[in-house]
Amino acid sequence: MKKQALLLAPAAAAVCLGMAAAPAAHAADSSTSYQATLQSINGSGASGTFWLKLTGNQAVITEKTTGLAATFMGAPYPHVQHIHGGAMGMCPDMSADKNGDGVISTTEGAPHYGGIVTTLSTSGDTSPASGTNIKIAPSGGSYTYQRTITLDSTTIADLKNGSAVIVVHGLDPSKLSKQAQGEKSDLVPSLPLAATSPTLCGKVVNSQMSGMPTGGVQTGGGGTSGLQNAGLFYAAGVLALGAGGTLAARRKFGKQR
Repeated sequence: MKKQALLLAPAAAAVCLGMAAAPAAHAADSSTSYQATLQSINGSGASGTFWLKLTGNQAVITEKTTGLAATFMGAPYPHVQHIHGGAMGMCPDMSADKNGDGVISTTEGAPHYGGIVTTLSTSGDTSPASGTNIKIAPSGGSYTYQRTITLDSTTIADLKNGSAVIVVHGLDPSKLSKQAQGEKSDLVPSLPLAATSPTLCGKVVNSQMSGMPTGGVQTGGGGTSGLQNAGLFYAAGVLALGAGGTLAARRKFGKQR
């Protein structure tokens, strides 16, 4: 009997150790899900949904949009999009339109949703530095976007404290007031106001979803298809941003902390 007990003891100890280690392993693999309902802003008529599953600093993102401005001068309309944060954690209403042109510009909306903390690009850089890079922005009137990216501590903090907001940019200029149609972007003066103004906005909240939607960036709308003709998007190739334009955009459009 004693010999049998001695043989069983190591096995029992191993089971106990496994049970003790299980919670730690589970904690290491635990994830938090977030979502946002993307709603029309500036009368765009667009809509969308956004999901994010965060494990450590790795975020699996799935987003679906529809009703966006689709083309301009024969090219797919690129829609730069970001996680904004560090402010009130909300989408602005028309009271944010301080100059009365009928458009909430990006800087007019910033007190509500804050500056860029992560750029939701289709490839490459996801920092605020790429905030106005249309070459890596989803494009077209509707798209499904999916990408796994690494989030920095600032973005993770904004998700956890409820101040993260998803903003998609790019309006149909033909739907703007005559005054707004004649105005330049508040971020990149070489662009029209419509190019960088918000078209969709949604506050990010904790989600009870058990799983994430599947799908990928569609090359016909959410990818980079057609961007080889981006010079047609606005006359004289104004979307080919130079270093000066990018620097100016970063100063106005980047982190406001």
